[in-house]
Amino acid sequence: MAGAVFPWREGNRFELLIDGPSFFPRMLVAIARAREQVELELYLVEAGACAEAMVQALTQAAERGVRVRCLFDDYGSLAFTMGLRQRLMGAGVELRFYNRLSWRRGLRNLYRDHRKLLLVDQELAVVGGTGVTDEFWNPLQDSCDWHEVMVEISGPLVLDWQMLFDRQWIANRYRTAWKPASNFGLPRLPRVPAQGEGMGRVAYADARQHRDILQSLVRALNSGQRRIWLATPYFLPTWKVRRSLRRAAGRGVDVRLLLTGPRTDHPSVRYAGHRYYPRLLRAGVKIFEYQPRFLHLKMVLIDDWVSIGSCNFDHWNLRFNLEANLEALDLPLTDAVTASFLADFEQSQEVSLEAWKKRPLWRRIKQRIWGWVDRLVVNLLNRRD
Repeated sequence: MAGAVFPWREGNRFELLIDGPSFFPRMLVAIARAREQVELELYLVEAGACAEAMVQALTQAAERGVRVRCLFDDYGSLAFTMGLRQRLMGAGVELRFYNRLSWRRGLRNLYRDHRKLLLVDQELAVVGGTGVTDEFWNPLQDSCDWHEVMVEISGPLVLDWQMLFDRQWIANRYRTAWKPASNFGLPRLPRVPAQGEGMGRVAYADARQHRDILQSLVRALNSGQRRIWLATPYFLPTWKVRRSLRRAAGRGVDVRLLLTGPRTDHPSVRYAGHRYYPRLLRAGVKIFEYQPRFLHLKMVLIDDWVSIGSCNFDHWNLRFNLEANLEALDLPLTDAVTASFLADFEQSQEVSLEAWKKRPLWRRIKQRIWGWVDRLVVNLLNRRD
């Protein structure tokens, strides 16, 4: 496995924060209280009321002497206006963009930084799947259109998140692959602790180099005994994930997928993912489509093991994106994630195999077209992960 593997750390505290009105005010307060440093790594950053609140907090921190570093994906921040960028840099914020778009780079433009991470004073980390857009949080109305979760972390694990950020910050500066010291990290994926509270680990993916985030998920899927609940907005799972889900359902595990319903930002991706429904349903996997809003969270609960972060576990993400998830074994966090899933299942429509066979012709056509496109992409990527 290329790249260093992070170990499990004990003695951490986790808090699940559900939806923008819950986690954005906490993030802004943390930035306001920063004494020494603030790091922010994001994919989606767009001008609006949410970005205005974030820019104000970051500039104020920089103006009082805090070192502020922001690493934004160049494509994901196209709608982050020059005026907002200049305000950050004018206040002393160090601003960098991952993989600047250029026609000369050709297909290399597909590589993106999809991570979502806030670090404060090497004491606090907030990780998950949010971007800084009004869809995630409109502070003027204290509302959100996209359903998302973040996890607030304190304890020894924060330093590993700091190391992951520093690694990419350095690599981005010099456009070279970051090479860890020989004594850094583990040579292979560590065993999951049998039990414990406050246990956590950083799992990540580097485009084309390192994907312990996928290996860890597949291992957890294959060892699940009671339940496997997985939420993702873009259901284009790898072959290994699909096989593991079917096998788990076959051995009697409660396997449920929480997927986006008709409210989505990419209908074509939703239709493409529908091609996997029939075989999963026949295997005994339960599929729920979330109805109230666009479901954007990426969260997995396998027995008591939790994974939350930026990764959709699909062949596209794992081929081209930088990703990062928190893996945790912690009873309070497990209870919070369980409650979140149960609440979302209640607001979802379960898809049955009988109803699926009776879907209208227009939907079958869209699913067939976009499913064919997805199959073409998989073949081009030559991925059977």
